[in-house]
Amino acid sequence: MTHPKRMTRRATLASPLALPAAAAAFAATPKKVISEDDPANLKIGHIMNWNVTDDFLLFCKQIGLKWARLMYHEEPDLERLRGIQQRFLKYGVRIYSGCHYSYRSLKVQLGQPGRDEEIEKFRKFLRIMGQLGIPAVNYDFHPANTYTTSFIEHRGYKTRQFSVKDFREKLEKPAFDREYSADDMWANYTYFMKAVLPVAEESNVKMALHPDDPPLAKMNGVAKLFVHYDGYKRAEQIAGNSKHWGLRLCVGTWMEGGDKMGKDTIGMIRDFGGRGKLFDIDFRNVSSPLPVFHETFPDEGYTDMYQVIKALRQVKFSDGIVPDHIPPLAGDTQERRAGLAYCIAYFKALLRRANEEVG
Repeated sequence: MTHPKRMTRRATLASPLALPAAAAAFAATPKKVISEDDPANLKIGHIMNWNVTDDFLLFCKQIGLKWARLMYHEEPDLERLRGIQQRFLKYGVRIYSGCHYSYRSLKVQLGQPGRDEEIEKFRKFLRIMGQLGIPAVNYDFHPANTYTTSFIEHRGYKTRQFSVKDFREKLEKPAFDREYSADDMWANYTYFMKAVLPVAEESNVKMALHPDDPPLAKMNGVAKLFVHYDGYKRAEQIAGNSKHWGLRLCVGTWMEGGDKMGKDTIGMIRDFGGRGKLFDIDFRNVSSPLPVFHETFPDEGYTDMYQVIKALRQVKFSDGIVPDHIPPLAGDTQERRAGLAYCIAYFKALLRRANEEVG
């Protein structure tokens, strides 16, 4: 009885029957993935108040959350903020950006007497962020917004809905004793930026500007500036193309505007991110563009959120990204721990896949 000759490894791989198995083995070889701690990687974080409990920080550590956007609305104080930073670090959570609502004062945003005192608080906060090595601050410029017209139930959870028709017919009313035109609001924004941007530059802190949510040109008698690509371009010109001015791109807000925003979300990432002008990302999905939308978890909605993460990695975005407006799940407290864990796990999966693909 004759026996078949033993096939060499080269002959085995050359065999047509062996090719699918060899390809499968090659595909299964794990790729080297960039570490979450690598400074070049995107930073998955969460928005946290300065007085968040130690128990919640422990929960964040347990789900592998390592970054925070700090919300601090007390009087800016270096030692107090240093203590907060150190307490977060005990749980492995690093603060990558901060927010102080002095910029939201109506004195600032409507150009009223007393605005310089409020602006000085923000300037002080900027200096402290620089002293603590926290690289960015967040701000917006949209007084008199109506964010929600109703809450609906979707997939068993309650979530925010906005309808232009309901807003115009049922909710819109003058917010102040007079209307504020686009020229008024640009003058107020310019005054604020001329006062704070030099301090940001001296402190080496980046200023991340949030778009107007929802993106309507005027609400309650006040014009809104950042509802279109052109508004951001004008703000960039006001900043003198400073490397310390850039975007806090709320992708959910940008999706709400759909094809009326001048550029879609991916286009914004490629434009501003490609020039190093993306500093922070709010990551959420929505059901559809205006005139009616409701918020969803990131794994549903009308946008493929993987493509957003992939585009961010393609432009080498390495700053922070946070879940935004997390809907409450059954049994959730105000901290929305279940929803947060759901979002963070999904973000991590998207990021790992994008890093594998983009390299």
